[in-house]
Amino acid sequence: MNKTRWSPGSGKDRLEIAQSRIAEDAALAHAFTQVFAPVEASVSESSLTGALVSVKDLFDVEGYVTRAGTTFMQGDDAASADASVIHKLRQAGGLLVGHTNMTELAYSGLGLNPHYGTPANALIPDCIPGGSTAGGAVSVATGVADIAIGTDTGGSLRIPAAFNGITGFKPSQSHVSRDGCKTLSYSLDSVGPMAVDVTACKLAFDIMRSSAAGQQATTNPVFVIPSNFGMDDLDDTVAKGFEQAVQLLSRKGFRIATRHFKVLESLKTLAIWQFAAVEGRAAYDDAYVASQNLFDPRIASRLARADEVNAVSYRKTLNHRIQLTRQFADDLHDAVLLMPTAPIRPPTFSQVADDDAYTRINLQVLRNPSIANVMDGCSISLPFQYDDMPIGIMLTAPNNHDDWLLAQALDCERALSS
Repeated sequence: MNKTRWSPGSGKDRLEIAQSRIAEDAALAHAFTQVFAPVEASVSESSLTGALVSVKDLFDVEGYVTRAGTTFMQGDDAASADASVIHKLRQAGGLLVGHTNMTELAYSGLGLNPHYGTPANALIPDCIPGGSTAGGAVSVATGVADIAIGTDTGGSLRIPAAFNGITGFKPSQSHVSRDGCKTLSYSLDSVGPMAVDVTACKLAFDIMRSSAAGQQATTNPVFVIPSNFGMDDLDDTVAKGFEQAVQLLSRKGFRIATRHFKVLESLKTLAIWQFAAVEGRAAYDDAYVASQNLFDPRIASRLARADEVNAVSYRKTLNHRIQLTRQFADDLHDAVLLMPTAPIRPPTFSQVADDDAYTRINLQVLRNPSIANVMDGCSISLPFQYDDMPIGIMLTAPNNHDDWLLAQALDCERALSS
């Protein structure tokens, strides 16, 4: 991306146009739960000055109620201060567009919201946007925002990015502050950006981050496709598209291999669902007990599963995860995990209307990206099209390899665009 795509002088005019589009376009309006009033601020010019930034409705924005895609939070007090990352983006000259729609409490990879409507996929109108950062992805893919800020607990930045043909970056969890951001899972939540390309994601990440550059690995890594995880149920479009992407990378000189990962075999035995069920229930239990009728029934049923877990079994799950994160870092080392972001093309709305289908497809799309959350790594989804259908090409690296991964992603982006 050319860093001059946005500029300080044109930012306010572009913001007015973007917010006018939201007000006038009924379909686009579903991407936002509220639009922000323009704010005059004293900022220091940066690479992000003048960029339009949409904000997932999990982050506090001073003067607005943070609703997390719910109705039971509608009557909460307005935020008295910006969330940490929002403050940084505002001080860097980012212009905030509005709060974007999301799955209630961020508890799904599909993006549906029965309270505020669900935005249609930006590229295929009869298909879902993916989630949980649904409105954020649509805001970027439609050009309403340059940057979307969201969270990723099991793929909630990367899945909607893949489904809408943009880039989504999940940093290592510790690199971006979660202060002022409502939680789903304290163990797995990460904060990151979506944008049209890697460069824009890096510009946003460099403003948002709270820690310095991490480890720098080899300059010519092996891109490893796992033979025993996440590659066995690809639909025809994703399978052929991923194969074409791999061929492009190989022709451009990337070293690509296939390997059996013992750690990913062990991951299959981890009760990943416990993290969001137990930790999400703990975060919202008062509302769950007092106002369960206000919850999306699909979300309420998932929070109810916390009752199936006792303290000992949950502690065992946490211990198991610690072992896996260490093993993952050792096994992957200086390689990059290369996979499709989601094993299927964006489903249609009708395909997820039934509760059983919704549950099955949700688990299916979360499976591959959740590796990075469980293993406390960093991961990015790059856009790729095959047969006019958007798919995501996902790169994953161990914890604290964020800058190195972004550098590899930029090289891959160039190769894939050719």
